[in-house]
Formats: sequence, C-alpha cells, structure tokens
Amino acid sequence: MGATEPDAASELRSVLPRLMQLGNLMNRSGLGERALKSVGADLDRPGLSIIMALHMTGKAMRVGEIADRMQVAGPHVTRHLHILERRKLVSGVPDPDDRRARLVELTPDGAELADRYVSTLLGWFGEALSGWSAEDRRTFFDLLLRFTDDLAVFLSAKTEED
Repeated sequence: MGATEPDAASELRSVLPRLMQLGNLMNRSGLGERALKSVGADLDRPGLSIIMALHMTGKAMRVGEIADRMQVAGPHVTRHLHILERRKLVSGVPDPDDRRARLVELTPDGAELADRYVSTLLGWFGEALSGWSAEDRRTFFDLLLRFTDDLAVFLSAKTEED
C-alpha cells in the first residue's frame, strides 16, 4: 500500500497523534532520568547515551562510532567521555586494528550501571504491557522493530538527498 493512497493517508493521519504522544511521553516524562535516579546513577543525558551505545553494541568502539550512534559531533562525545573516564565508567583501550587509535569500552562499573538501568526500564515497560497477551506483545515488538528500521532507512536516504 503506497503512502499516497487515500486509505493509507487516512490511517497515517489517525495514528500521527499517537506517535506524537509517544514521543512526548518518552521525552517529557523524564523516563530516562527517572530510571537513572531509581538506580542511583548521577549521569547527564549525553553520558547515559554513551554508556547505552557501548552497552547495546556489547563491544568497544571508536569515538566516531559512538558519535554516529548518538547523531552528534565527535568533540561532543570526547568531552563527555573524559567525565565518564574520571568516574571510572568507561576506559580507553588500544585499537587492535590501528595502533594509533583508541577504542572506548565500558568498565565493570559502567556495565553494571547499564545493566541496572536497562533492567529498570524493562521492568517498567513490562508492567505497562502486563495486561497484553503474549501474542499482542510479540506482534507489537515485531511491528515496532520493523517500523523503526524502515523509518531509519527512509530518513537516512532523505538526509542524503538534502
């Protein structure tokens, strides 16, 4: 079904307010900050984004890779990495593929903080979905993954056009 078909446009128009509401709920509710407070972590949003980028990939990364994932400039990441290193949440390690370069990885303390943060969020999401059937949850997860992937590809192509 093409996005220009009348039924598709009507369906998208009907879901747009909910997409906007979801974005607002995720951003304005302070969900991330609440989870950080719940696990006793004193991090700002960029610091958390770095920790989560490393946690989600499960591997050491170059500063540029982290910046790409966060969609920010490298110097922004570097500034926050210094703070995280002083707090012993991340550390620099030699890049085995390039002796001149360094990778950033989570320390055990950083990994433990990320695990607690993710567990807290997953617990809250699980509670919010507790009234859903297993089939509804699976359908939701599958479609959300598909939508996110397709939107990311579309927006990436649009960015390259501009």
